[in-house]
This record gives sequence, structure tokens and C-alpha cells, in this order.
Amino acid sequence: MDFLQILSNTANQILSPTTIGFALAALGLAVHFGFTGLLNMGVAGFMAIGAYGFAISILTFGMPWWIAVIIGLGASVVFALILGIPTLRLRGDYLAIVTIAAAEVVRLLFLTTAFTPVTGSADGLSGFQADFRAANPLPEGGPFGFGPWMYSRDQWWVIIIGVLLLAVSVLFVWSLMRSPWGRVIKGIREDEDAVRALGKNVFSFKLQALVIGGVVTALGGIVIALGTNVNPNVYVTSQTFFIYTALLLGGAATIFGPILGAVLFWVVRAFLSNLLPALAGAGVLPFLSGEQAQMMVFILIGVALMLLVIFRPQGILGNKKELTFVK
Repeated sequence: MDFLQILSNTANQILSPTTIGFALAALGLAVHFGFTGLLNMGVAGFMAIGAYGFAISILTFGMPWWIAVIIGLGASVVFALILGIPTLRLRGDYLAIVTIAAAEVVRLLFLTTAFTPVTGSADGLSGFQADFRAANPLPEGGPFGFGPWMYSRDQWWVIIIGVLLLAVSVLFVWSLMRSPWGRVIKGIREDEDAVRALGKNVFSFKLQALVIGGVVTALGGIVIALGTNVNPNVYVTSQTFFIYTALLLGGAATIFGPILGAVLFWVVRAFLSNLLPALAGAGVLPFLSGEQAQMMVFILIGVALMLLVIFRPQGILGNKKELTFVK
């Protein structure tokens, strides 16, 4: 068992496009759940809309990559409006049921064979990153970096764009939450009847929050798509649960908590995904095969999520007073 290789593979995940995309998705979910109190269980649907909107715009309509990003984000706005207008007056648990169903409907639409020429059905979409890679200003050659962070020229381009988008999104959300609009949103989270009594249109503010958080979440889906292919089997319900895990780990009602939570989630997951199969192969865990060891990773993540919710629901960076709406 090569423990140094396990540590190297784990550290490699810190700057991966998947980690950056999860951080963006968790930040968008923080706008929904952490700051507004919307129990949105359709996070994977927003990510799928963003990724597919981006890929289809390039492959089917021949759009430049930067216009495709705008189209993907615009599609997430439309999805948020369609989802939010009839549902945001529902109570929290009913909203959760509707949003998780909506995300599954979106996934099945991309999975169905009726739209195979456009969506690729079960095979998904690939080959849409060429225009994005052609805009890469980095010098030819590679890989570049040091230690476990050795990446190709194209990988660094995705990482740079992803980090820039994450930084802009953090600044945007931070500014929003410090504004009068953000104070109204937090008030809705705590007691929407009191906010309504002050003359505020609670439904309008909720819809705005759903749109803004949905756009940030869709941006996470686009960043992940820049580094890999788009496949409907990725945007399953467990994807939403993983993002909730990252959010709760860092702190739901915080700005930097989602980023910290996403990094910790993928670092721990990568560490266990490398460690447990290695231990099983070395005979340290003789009762587990390699495949069973991989499944054990998800079991441990599930147990960790339960313990987190029980003993520290506010997360690492969170303030317990800001999560009174969960009770």
C-alpha cells in the first residue's frame, strides 16, 4: 500500500474542477437554504440545467463558449421561475418534495431517447470544450505545477476560470447579504410573517433568492462540465445530498462555509476512496472486496452527515443562533 500516493491523490482534489463546482453549488444552496430558509432539494436539477444548457448551446447551435455560459445561466433562471412561481407559497417540507421531483423530471428528460440528437440520452454529451480550450492563453507544454498539483495546460485553464468565477460569486453573495435585500432575506428565514407584516412582498423576495441561488448553482454545473463530459446519471438525488453535506459541514448560513465544506468533503471522500480499497487489497480489511470498500465510503459519508446534523448543525464556520429556523 503506497500511502504517499494516497495522500497525493487526496491533495489533488483540492483544486479539481469538481471541487470548485461543488463549492459554487453549495454557495448557491446557501442562498436558498442557509439565508432564505428554502428547503430546495433540487440542487442537482439546477446543475444539470446549467451544464446541459452550456453543452447544447455549443454542440447544437454552434455558440461561442462564453455565450453558451450565459445561455446555461439563463436556462437556470427560466427553470427557477417555472419551479418557484407555483411552489414558493408551499410549506418547507412540501417545497422539498416538489423540488426533488422537479430535479428528477429534468434528469429523465435529458435521459429519454426522444431527444437523443440533442441531449445524447444515456451517453450524455462530449466534445464541447474545444472552443473553450482554444481560448486558453497559457503556454503550450506541460504538465505544470508542483507536488500533487501537476495539471495539464487545459486543466489549469479550467481551474483558473473556475476559481475566478467562485471568487466573483463569493463577492456577489457577500455584498447581497450585507445589503438591505439580504437583511430582508434573513428576516424571511427567521419569521416570514413578521416580514410580511412590515409590508414586504415575501413571495417576490423568495423568488428572487431562488433565481439568484439557482444561477450560482448552475454555474457550478458549468464549471464541472468544463473539465469533463455531461451525463444525466451524474445529476441524481445523491448529488443533492452530497452538496447539502458540503454546505452543512462548512456552515449553512455563512459565505465561506460552503467553500470550506466542499473542499473538506472532496478531500475526505478522495482519501477514503483511495485508503479503503488499498486496505482491502492489502488484507487489512479481509471482509471487504475492492468494490465493497468503495461502497463503504458512501456509508461512512452518510453516517458523518447524520452525526453532523445531530451534534453541529451550524457547521464549522456557522453560528448556532443563525440556524433557529431549522427547529
